[in-house]
Formats: sequence, structure tokens, C-alpha cells
Amino acid sequence: MAGHSKFKNIMHRKGAQDKKRSGMFSKLSREITVAAKMGLPDPDMNPRLRLAINAAKAQSMPKDNIQRAVDKASKGDTENYEEIRYEGFGPGGVSLIIEALTDNRNRTATNVRVAVAKNGGNLGASGSVSHAFDRVGLITYPASAGDAEKVFEAALEAGAEDVTSSEDGHEIWTAQADLHEVVKAITPVLGDPEGAKLAWKPQTTVEVDEEDATLLFKLIDTLDDDDDVQTVWGNYEVSDAVMEKLG
Repeated sequence: MAGHSKFKNIMHRKGAQDKKRSGMFSKLSREITVAAKMGLPDPDMNPRLRLAINAAKAQSMPKDNIQRAVDKASKGDTENYEEIRYEGFGPGGVSLIIEALTDNRNRTATNVRVAVAKNGGNLGASGSVSHAFDRVGLITYPASAGDAEKVFEAALEAGAEDVTSSEDGHEIWTAQADLHEVVKAITPVLGDPEGAKLAWKPQTTVEVDEEDATLLFKLIDTLDDDDDVQTVWGNYEVSDAVMEKLG
């Protein structure tokens, strides 16, 4: 296990996401509805739904909103959401994986393609970049969950594969098949995680300069603003010095 690295840049800056509370609730609701529709509407019997509800609670989503999203799955007139993955390249040769949940494949494909093209990137074929990423589980905790040593020991005991800790919080990486079991084992020790999902972890990272980082974050912000886009993953790394310049 590695004690620390800079994977905090893999998912886009949390601060920017926190400002988009209403958009975040919309994405969380969609994930809850899809999870409930794919399995049982009982979180105790549906691991994906349990993780989606926990992620919503971690973002202070009201209980009524969560229940409404679960109930929506049992109604016959609800939208049929489809999971789609787009792969491509951003500024500075950064590899991007864009995950979406959509009820209109054509609309989402057009929006994603335009957003990428307008911000210095281009979409590739399926598999064009995912071969350079590992499909793993990612569990996130705020820094307040404990110091690096406490989280490291708890993760190791729970069966995790890797831990990265920084002032921004803790990221616990698991094998894809072990995500739900590790969450179950670690929750009594550290409490409910801030988030837990399957992730794309790059095998190598690319450091981007200030100019490319500015354009890259603009691209990711544009994608984040799209209700259909759930998560944007990348193999970029931005130095602390560049992040300070960008504010």
C-alpha cells in the first residue's frame, strides 16, 4: 500500500463541485433511481443502492429527496436511464473517461462531443483510453475521519488495496469485486463514507501546465454542468504551484 500520492486530482476539484449543490442532487437522485430499478428498492438487499444513498446523505441531500428517488424506480412512467461511457483526450494529451446516465443517448453524445471539442479535446473510440486505467473501487472520507495512520490501519484491516491521504481527505482503493465488502467492514470504524463507487484509476499520470490546466478545468466544468454526466475521470495531475495560480 502507498501511504500518499496525488490522486486527489483524478476526480475534479471537490470545491468546484460543492458549489453546484442542486446539480449534484439531480445526479445523485438519478443514480439512486437507477440503482433501485436495477435491483431491489431495499438498500439492505441492494449494495449499489446502499452506496448511492450513503453518497447522497454525505452531501446532505434531504431524506425526502432520497425517498422520492427510490419511489420513482417503482413507477412505470419513469425514464429508462442508460449507462454510457465516453473516452477521449483533453488538453495536454490528458486521457478522459466520461460516465453518463441518460434517457436520450443522442442528446448526451452531442453535448459531450461539443463540450470536449470546444475545450481543446476530442473523443475517441470505445477502449481508446480505458486500457490505461484500472477498474477499481474508491471509498472517500473527509480529513475529519481520522489521521492518515488510523485510516490506513482501518483500510488494511478491511481488505483495501491502497490508501492515499492528504489535507483534502482520504481515498481508499479496493479491488473492483471487494468494494461493497470493504465499505461494510470499514464503516463501523470510520463511519459512513463520503462516497463509494467504482472508479477508473490511471496506471500513469500526466502533469499539465497552467495553460492546459485552465482549459482542462473549463472542459470538466462544462461536463459537470450537464445533468447526464455523472463523473469525469482523468489521468491528469496538477502541481500545487499551478493550483495556487488557478485559485
